[in-house]
This record gives sequence, structure tokens and C-alpha cells, in this order.
Amino acid sequence: MKLLTIVGQVLGILLLIPAVALGTLRFEHRNADGPSILFPGGKLVSGELYSGPEPDWRFTNQVQTVELQLDEPPSSRLIWIVESEGRIYIASGYMSSFLGRLWKHWAVQADQGDGLGVVRIDGTRYERTLVRIDEGPVLDGVAAAMTAKYGAPTTRQAIEAGDIWIFQLAPRGS
Repeated sequence: MKLLTIVGQVLGILLLIPAVALGTLRFEHRNADGPSILFPGGKLVSGELYSGPEPDWRFTNQVQTVELQLDEPPSSRLIWIVESEGRIYIASGYMSSFLGRLWKHWAVQADQGDGLGVVRIDGTRYERTLVRIDEGPVLDGVAAAMTAKYGAPTTRQAIEAGDIWIFQLAPRGS
């Protein structure tokens, strides 16, 4: 019985060490200038703030992930981006499940809040408004772009059913 208690304590300590380390790293990274691979970050502050006419977004076809920050709350994460018909879009999957909504709470915050945010692409920051698109023929192009770029089978039906949420990164004030 004493051996079982000792083994239980050793296993508990061995599990506690990485849990505390990961929790500490996440806590320390919460105010960083942008996210890491594992943890969300804080406000995106470095990089030129773009001003001017809408860019030709086709360059994002060569970019795998971008940094996205909502204005409220000011936290950032890495996310996929696609271009379709001259506009840029991001997606949040698993939104029809409780765990998906918990894990992807940024999408709920963007949808229920004002949708204001900043996207940083190759060091340049663009102020945007996240506009949820949940129906319409534009979703055919977005779904095809997601499937082609990332190999993630995406369909208009899955988007319209609420399994995947799509946001257009529209210019602010449009």
C-alpha cells in the first residue's frame, strides 16, 4: 500500500510539472506582440500600419497563416487565410460543437461584438472588420479556395449549416 502511494505521488508530480510549465508559458505570452505556434498573444503592435487603396489580395495565396487580433478583447492568434474574387476570408471550424465554440471563442466574440480587428501579413498590419458570411453563392468560391489551399474539405453546405464559420476581412468603414 505504501508503494502504491509513492508511485501515485511520483506520477502526480510528473504530470504537474509540464502542466504548470505550459500554464506559465501561456500566461507569460498573453501580452506578447502576436501569437506563437502554441499560444495566443496580445495586441499586434509592430509592423507598418497599411493605408491606401485595397491591395490585390492574391499575394495571400502564397501565405499559409496570418496573425489576427480582435480589438475587443485584444488578443491575437494564427489563422488560415484565403482569397476569393479579390476579397480575403478566414474560417473557424468545429463551430457546431460545444468544444469547438469553446476552443474557437474568438469567432463567437467577433460575431457577437463589433468585429473590429487587425490582421498582420508579412509584417504589415491591416485594420479590418470581420463580417460573418453564412449564406450565398460567394461561399462556393471561398470553400473551393479553402479546399485547394489547405486540403481541408470545405463545402458551402457545411458553412451554411454552421459547422464552419467564414468571415470576410472587409475594410473598416465599408
